[in-house]
Amino acid sequence: MTHADLRALSDKAWNEIVVDGRGNAYINGGPGIIALVTPDTAARRVADDITFLNGMAVTPDNGTLIIAESHGKRLTAFDIAADGTLSNRRVWADLGDGVPDGICIDADNAVWYANVPNKCCVRVREGGEVLQTINIDRGCFACMLGGTGNRTLFLVAAEWRGMEHIPEVARARTGQVLTIEAPAPGVGWP
Repeated sequence: MTHADLRALSDKAWNEIVVDGRGNAYINGGPGIIALVTPDTAARRVADDITFLNGMAVTPDNGTLIIAESHGKRLTAFDIAADGTLSNRRVWADLGDGVPDGICIDADNAVWYANVPNKCCVRVREGGEVLQTINIDRGCFACMLGGTGNRTLFLVAAEWRGMEHIPEVARARTGQVLTIEAPAPGVGWP
């Protein structure tokens, strides 16, 4: 069953989705845009000019959307209005050589981000202070806090040899789900 048709907003592929506590869905895709689909199925573009957009998360108060700009090497935040509109775009954390992919938020207002080329998952505060780094032996594509009390950090990892080798890496079947106890429970959306 089709909930909303996004073809009028972009003819490129869509990548990630997060749904906030009001039932608004934010979907990102090429060429660097974020679309909003409201509970009544209306769809509109709410942000653009984003550098290789990946993970997205909404704070527990539904007030801020945080996104991972992989090629921009930063986490970017937007204020969310009651109608779902985004404003006040700002750098939430400059990550230096960090390349964020999937993200999640914890109860200490920190963000975990998966980092494919640097083979790790990193926990940062707003402003970019690194609180913890978990190094692994392959690229980390996604992270999420869940399990009992939302205190288990789940990591989705696989070998990474670069964009030009995606088909061969997919055939190699090197994917793993790893877990570690987190210092603070997960909050927010998703």
